[in-house]
Amino acid sequence: MKLIIVDLDGTLFDTKDVNYHAYKDAITPYGYDIDYKYYCQFCNGRHYLEFLPQITTNNKEILTAMHKAKKNAYKNHLNKAILNNRLVDIIRLMKLEYKTAVVTTASRENCSDILSQFNLVGLFDLILTHDDIAKSKPDPEGFLKAMQYFGSAPSETIIFEDSDVGLEAAERSGAFYYRTYRFS
Repeated sequence: MKLIIVDLDGTLFDTKDVNYHAYKDAITPYGYDIDYKYYCQFCNGRHYLEFLPQITTNNKEILTAMHKAKKNAYKNHLNKAILNNRLVDIIRLMKLEYKTAVVTTASRENCSDILSQFNLVGLFDLILTHDDIAKSKPDPEGFLKAMQYFGSAPSETIIFEDSDVGLEAAERSGAFYYRTYRFS
């Protein structure tokens, strides 16, 4: 079975501004702030437990509360997302012969919100989020899980990714992969 797997943040959408503003909203009530350039360089595309402790606190309860607040604030900033229209065109054309999946480290809630905002939920046959995967990228677990779901071999799978950790996971999965760069 032929399969296309697409990452969400940075690949299907440019969401760095959405995520930046949502995190900023979430940490400000706790007395913390984050610089936009710092966020883009060191935080964007990474799981919150990898970067929030470095700029806020190590208190797990507060980190969990911040992350929950970020997920809630995410909806308020969806107007800042930029859709990768060219990639959507490719997926629509290939959907005639390929199954389609999103594999993302984003939460199910945020993934659902942005796909709904852009009317893209029906474009994908499978959506795997951080909630479905035990090991984050660069571990290939999410990609392998999608391949297993459809019975697709790595040689029948194409992955679209943007980040170094996502590309490492794609390479480790054995599938073909392409790096996305631009949205306009």
